Amino acid sequence: MMLSRIAESLFWIGRYIERADGTARILDVHLQLLLEDPWIEEDTACRSLLSVMGVAVDPAVPVTRGDVLSILAVDRTQPAAIAYSLQAARENARRAREVVSTELWEVLNTTRARMPRRIPGDKVHEFFAWVRERSALAVGIVETGTSRDEAWSVFTLGRSIERADMTARLLATRSLTEASGPSWTTILRSVGAYEAYLRTYRGVPSARNAAEFLLLDRLFPRSILFSVSRAEQCLRELEPEVRRVGVPDSAQRLLGQIRSELEFRPISDIIADLPRHMDDVQSATSAASEAVRQRYFPTNAAPVWVGDNT
Repeated sequence: MMLSRIAESLFWIGRYIERADGTARILDVHLQLLLEDPWIEEDTACRSLLSVMGVAVDPAVPVTRGDVLSILAVDRTQPAAIAYSLQAARENARRAREVVSTELWEVLNTTRARMPRRIPGDKVHEFFAWVRERSALAVGIVETGTSRDEAWSVFTLGRSIERADMTARLLATRSLTEASGPSWTTILRSVGAYEAYLRTYRGVPSARNAAEFLLLDRLFPRSILFSVSRAEQCLRELEPEVRRVGVPDSAQRLLGQIRSELEFRPISDIIADLPRHMDDVQSATSAASEAVRQRYFPTNAAPVWVGDNT
């Protein structure tokens, strides 16, 4: 097995890149919704969004769209912010320069250097698109230029755990603003799933089908089931020994439990209480991340963001 320090850095590079991408997608959907729907109570919607992202705010102080941008986009000291994630990905890459390719290092270093400290109101959507593009570029470099060895498995494990968590957070925001919440079409578009959904279901998105697609589709890479299954696969590749009895790896066991819960519970039951089930997914991914840390890099404290339960 590679050095614990290297493994930890690769794991968190994967998580932070995916976190920046997922946060940009969630914010893009909901801040645009605030602009388009005059009936939404801005303070309530912003507080709910910050709550889903794990950020506590003073209940006596009104919260605006600008506050959400400041906290979750450009604040370099806020663990839930895009700027923090991009900065942390770059720092982890610096610590793992022995195995991080020059191309990946340059992408992360340039992205962190170009991260703005404020976002003009007319450039918000453009900023989120930029974050998604830079995240996709970093991931593409790893996918096309890295051997499928332990380094790739650790990086992909981090990405997969974080992607399951971020998709769960996005789905949890569906009910934030009640009847005025983002449509399923909007949510599908925000994760690049709309066209894939149409090819699969061949019809206008319904609550049942859209939720089923993002939760349970085994072929779509942003579904929770796909992400959890990929994380399990990475864990098996890191320790391929087959035991005759049970699953000794705690992280693999936690992920297997949430996968089974999703696979065998009726989709109607999940939709009926979507926020609770998505909380369960987030708790499972957080616990699995902690189990990975204890197993593969136990000497280091786990980097956490507000909202993690580790």
